[in-house]
Amino acid sequence: MQHQRDRIDLTGRDYTAIYALSDIHGSHDEMVAAERRIVEDARNLPGRKLLMYLGDYVDRGPHSSDVLAHLCAPPPEGFDRYALCGNHDDAFLRFLDDPNANIHWLEFGALPTLLSYGIDARHVLFDLGYSIEDLRDLTLKAMPPAHLDLLRSLAVAVTLGSMLFVHAGIQPGVALSEQTDEDMMWIREPFLSEGPQLPLLVIHGHTPGSHPVFGQGRIGIDTAVSMGGTLTVLKIADGRQTILL
Repeated sequence: MQHQRDRIDLTGRDYTAIYALSDIHGSHDEMVAAERRIVEDARNLPGRKLLMYLGDYVDRGPHSSDVLAHLCAPPPEGFDRYALCGNHDDAFLRFLDDPNANIHWLEFGALPTLLSYGIDARHVLFDLGYSIEDLRDLTLKAMPPAHLDLLRSLAVAVTLGSMLFVHAGIQPGVALSEQTDEDMMWIREPFLSEGPQLPLLVIHGHTPGSHPVFGQGRIGIDTAVSMGGTLTVLKIADGRQTILL
């Protein structure tokens, strides 16, 4: 049984701008390009800036290992960076901890993640006849320890004043202290229809769309970069929320 993930409260911190992006899904080049745009946009802003990653760094896209390596490195100068856990990141870690109980991860966009570590899962399982445990052991041998440490350390939520950053959303009307990690990483309905039903602005990813959604009490920024979409960057500064173009 995994322990509850951290929930971080940054209330009281003073940031001149916040930049949020979500659902990278192995799209390393797009992530690096987005960070370059963020750094350029923030170049003339005084004080600290906050960079918020909202989860789902692995699966589907081709460069999951490079994405995790990037998040293991220091953030850009002048920025604090927090990376939250997405449901895909959690599923990957659960497979590494208990492959037999979490074999379904292999049908969840996992094969490109394994390939990013040099492992062809189909060849290993079907041609070589290795077991699921063997596949897990090969993966752990191929992964830098820092990647595993990162997956274990990812927080599930960050609060900053009346803003809540999570991967998926929350149960409407339920106090934050009563929200489960599973809901924060997996929920869609009734959150998408009803919003948080709390005095919060929830910034989230998880549910892909062709454009960002500015809903009631929520902003959804998963625009499906790994499926031919774009990587949306939400900028929050001077009390306004805008999309960084």
